Amino acid sequence: MTLIARTAETLERTAEALRSATGVPVTTVAADFNSDAGREAALADCPEPDILVNNPGVRQTPGDFRAWSRKDWQYWLDVHFLSSVQLIQSVVPGMCKRRFGRIVNMSVSFIKFPQVGFAHSHAARLALSGAVAAMVRELVPFNVTINTVCPGLFDTDALHTNLRGHASRANTSYEAIVEDRLKSCPAGRFADPSECGDLIAYLCSAQAGFMTGQNIVSDGGVYQGLF
Repeated sequence: MTLIARTAETLERTAEALRSATGVPVTTVAADFNSDAGREAALADCPEPDILVNNPGVRQTPGDFRAWSRKDWQYWLDVHFLSSVQLIQSVVPGMCKRRFGRIVNMSVSFIKFPQVGFAHSHAARLALSGAVAAMVRELVPFNVTINTVCPGLFDTDALHTNLRGHASRANTSYEAIVEDRLKSCPAGRFADPSECGDLIAYLCSAQAGFMTGQNIVSDGGVYQGLF
């Protein structure tokens, strides 16, 4: 198993937890996979993966689309679209040759109901889902699948950092923002990160070979659409 992330200390701590829990060898690559050099470093460490999980993990704040330059739009396309597509292009030939491959792209539940202020992020994430929809029919005959997980509010450090940012911008308390978010979720709670992990594990399993091209929302019932 190879993990890639930007912060070496956090990366190694996660790797050690995985080694202790599973006994599986885990190597780490401290790099940014949004860069060519970062992707090359990851593939040099693990050139023939059977499973790829794309998770850009870039925090974003809302903004006014009228103020964004072409450079701003390009940045988000690089982060949430092109970086994942380029990794997919790199790994699918080997997966098809071995007749097994599982790719999971991490997105957000809001791609189903885009939010004001996040047009840059939503546009790039939806571009990835659209591209995947056009790829999967060529790959599934080789037992290679691509699915997208769209989580809602999961109890992570990133969530609480974002909520504190929202509280600051809204000139209110962190506790008030948390209460508001919990009220908006029919489940009445934030999800445990393991719930997302279990979903990803299933999508990466041999048993999920008939599921591909799906955008799977896990948000405690917030999204009310049928599709």
